Amino acid sequence: MSADAARIAAQALAEDGETDVTTAVTIPAGLEAEGIIEFRSGGVLAGAAYADAVARACDCRIEWRAPDGRAVRPGATVGIVRGSLAHILRAERPMLNLLQRASGIATATRGYVDAVAGTRCRILHTRKTAPGLRALDIAAVVAGGGAVHRADLSHAVMVKDNHWQAIVRSGRTLADALDEARRMGVTALYVEVESPEQVEQACDAGATRLLVDNQTPEMVKDWGRRARELRPGIEIEATGGITLENVRAYAEAGADFVSIGALTHSVRAADLAIEVRVVG
Repeated sequence: MSADAARIAAQALAEDGETDVTTAVTIPAGLEAEGIIEFRSGGVLAGAAYADAVARACDCRIEWRAPDGRAVRPGATVGIVRGSLAHILRAERPMLNLLQRASGIATATRGYVDAVAGTRCRILHTRKTAPGLRALDIAAVVAGGGAVHRADLSHAVMVKDNHWQAIVRSGRTLADALDEARRMGVTALYVEVESPEQVEQACDAGATRLLVDNQTPEMVKDWGRRARELRPGIEIEATGGITLENVRAYAEAGADFVSIGALTHSVRAADLAIEVRVVG
């Protein structure tokens, strides 16, 4: 994460240009300051490593009062950033942008995690992340209590509707495709299913997880029961159309996982701010 945080920090700072002309014409050199990082909306803090990277790039340092994953009350002080006033002001907006996005994701994730508490179901992210910010988004989901899904295309097979069509048109079978994946060393073999027939084909082909997309909890329960009869130990993932209001129904229907794209593609940023004062 440290390398990714440094990359994102450099990119975020570069977007603001080489010189802060406002600071250059208003702030004398040598003024030291500290900034109180306030979590105004309250929620689950996330993104500290990325904020640290921005601070370091600006010759500042942050003393955290709360770790990633901590739920804090509205208005709580979660950290103090120290350095020259000019450097803190340069770091302020990129630092807050990253903290606000990450904490918004973590807070939303915690809502879903709490909704399925007491079941075996885990909340997952998807690949519907902001371009260039996938590691940040995934880290924020984990800070909120969620679990890691596939982070790229190279470590897990995920056969979806377009892949099913290609397999049929090529005259091959799903089993052929999954056998080839195993020969490549891939062990995560996920298959999206849209009918009872596809459930049976996926189980016969050796899928390790079924993705049940845009189906009712009752269908997830029915298909999951049949899949576990055919292939004991297979995982069931529900996805599509899942909200805070219905996620527990999917968990109680037997879903091992629920993946939710809205955690990262429809982020409601948390409200954080930095109150700066000159100390010397």
